[in-house]
Amino acid sequence: MLFNNSFDIIIIGGSYSGLSAAMTLGRAMKHVLVIDNGMPCNIQTPYSHNFLTQDGKSPSEISAIAKAQVKAYPTVTFIDGLAINGKKIENGFEIELSSGDIYSAKKLIFATGIKDAMPNIEGFEKCWGISVLHCPYCHGYEVKNEITGILGNGDNAFELTTLISNWTSKLILFTNGKSTLTFEQMEKLRHHQISIIEKKITKFIHSDGKIEKIIFSDLSSFYLNALYSRNSFQQHCKIPEMLGCDLTEEGYIKVNPFQETTINGILACGDNTTKLRSVANSVAMGNIAGMTASKKMILEEF
Repeated sequence: MLFNNSFDIIIIGGSYSGLSAAMTLGRAMKHVLVIDNGMPCNIQTPYSHNFLTQDGKSPSEISAIAKAQVKAYPTVTFIDGLAINGKKIENGFEIELSSGDIYSAKKLIFATGIKDAMPNIEGFEKCWGISVLHCPYCHGYEVKNEITGILGNGDNAFELTTLISNWTSKLILFTNGKSTLTFEQMEKLRHHQISIIEKKITKFIHSDGKIEKIIFSDLSSFYLNALYSRNSFQQHCKIPEMLGCDLTEEGYIKVNPFQETTINGILACGDNTTKLRSVANSVAMGNIAGMTASKKMILEEF
């Protein structure tokens, strides 16, 4: 499809949230450019769950169906590329790609997700999203009642362990070093027969991402079937910050209930704005962002 370099809105990120926003804007007959480099954060997750009508499908299958449906709207254009820079211009914004191409739009939507910071443990990254999990509501049912580990320490680990106890009673907390749990927290975990192992972890033994056992620094090991971990993260795209968008204390892009950032004309949706990382939530947030952006343009142009 031929097009010029100017659009009503540019969406950076073409996974679930970006595609949802694009569909909404396409149905509002707005000229939309979706820029995506095809590297979603759940790229190696085999199955997606807890999303009505799509439960159990692979993330790539859901994305392919979504993209095909969005492409049916003639005012939506896709570009395979990486956005590296952005600036405010008189009537909107400019976005520069790594290719050197520059596109402009009245408004921007960032659906760029986050980049998980993997702990320095051999095998962890290979298991991430397959048997090392972040969300019990997305994946907990598939490993219910299995021998399950929690990787973490302190208040965050205690809260996560408490949550995961709903899915299995066979829980072990791995603090990967000296525990920073309070005495009361440790006693409560022990009351629920949850073991606490403070040894340093050196390696995950796995088969194609399916964890089999943990190896500790003293060469001892522990067999298990699944593990949960809450990793630190950073924003996958720095352009919102470059344009002045505020972040929350946790590092997410700050948005209001309508997915608007602190900079007029810039919206954000999906994992870059919330710890509630699910496909269903990303789709919902993209839908809201698309409606908000289109409504504002309609009212401004009337």
